Amino acid sequence: MLRATCVALTVVVCSSAVTALKRDGYQVPQGIDSLTTFSGVFVNPGLNTNGVQQFMWPYTMVGSSPFNKGRGSRDDETTFIGAPIVPVNIELREADGTPKLSGSGKPLVMDATQFVQPVLDSPLFSPTAFSSSNVPTQFTDAVQRAAFFTLVDRDWHTTLRPRVLPARTLVLQSGYKFVSDGDSLIAVLVDENTFKAALLPSTPAGTTSIMGAVESAGLIKTTDLTTFLLPNTFVFRGGDINNIISGFHTYDAKPGNRSNGYRERRFVMNYSTWVSPGLVAALFGRGFSDITALSHQLVDTFNDPFLTNVTPSWLGADPGQCMNLLEGADVLEKLGDPTFPITMNDVTYHPQNVALLPWFTGATRSPAVGGAFSYPDTTLLTTAAAPQPPGCGLQ
Repeated sequence: MLRATCVALTVVVCSSAVTALKRDGYQVPQGIDSLTTFSGVFVNPGLNTNGVQQFMWPYTMVGSSPFNKGRGSRDDETTFIGAPIVPVNIELREADGTPKLSGSGKPLVMDATQFVQPVLDSPLFSPTAFSSSNVPTQFTDAVQRAAFFTLVDRDWHTTLRPRVLPARTLVLQSGYKFVSDGDSLIAVLVDENTFKAALLPSTPAGTTSIMGAVESAGLIKTTDLTTFLLPNTFVFRGGDINNIISGFHTYDAKPGNRSNGYRERRFVMNYSTWVSPGLVAALFGRGFSDITALSHQLVDTFNDPFLTNVTPSWLGADPGQCMNLLEGADVLEKLGDPTFPITMNDVTYHPQNVALLPWFTGATRSPAVGGAFSYPDTTLLTTAAAPQPPGCGLQ
């Protein structure tokens, strides 16, 4: 039986130095054309990746600043982020390019468009009740409000505005394995290098990849947070089909031009798979489905859009992994069932529980909603992350 050793890993595809300007005590990225962000810093004595003690840890997150309480009008409190959804269908082929056929002679394909409406109807995009908000709101906004609860006005929100783009097709001739019922395609496992080459641009001017084609067509903007939604499609790393991921987030960096003041352009994106009920439990023995992967990637993108938010080393929950990034979903992803079921629109969805910012800061008392360190289930983490040596003693 296949076993998932990594459910939703952040993959760094490209990165570049972030020039920072200190303003009001916070590190503010400059020279970047991308989505709306704010920056802050927390103090927590810990060791950096070189084993050297560091006290201040700057971070940049998606949205407007929560540190401006009472300074603006109510109309200024909500930040809207464009959130294009690109359905990516799967088509399997033989090595010679002919269609891969099922036992009954049908082409092996999977349609991602059927999952778009369920995603739109989910708490990721349709407002619902959360304890961190006085009005129904989206999941990512609820998490951000929970983390900064004692700092923000009741009207501070970061709202995703989804729009559905034309579907694209990922054609696979090699580097894949699949699961079928003899007639229909149920799930696909794709080699990481094969997958990234097909999805992500290899050069700033590249247009042959799916994301490159969408960018060149002008369908997404630097101010967007784009989702490439796949159907039951998992990525395996290093040729090991037991090392599976169901999503990652990153950005595509392009040079600036005269129209944007020659600022580097960053197109922030995530790949996430929709997971049909019971599929992961049957294949990998894990307890997540439907929007779990997408909720994970959206939260971690909000937490760390440019993959630069380094923290003291931390050890994730049961059985845990050692990391040093400010990505709250990674902390709890390896729980047997990391999800928080929410029933709405006659469907029960399964977004993932996440660690809040105070968990990374080493706070004795959390300033988050209800003194929580995790959300929406506030009982999963009852104290902040314990100090760790580099590698967390696991090496």
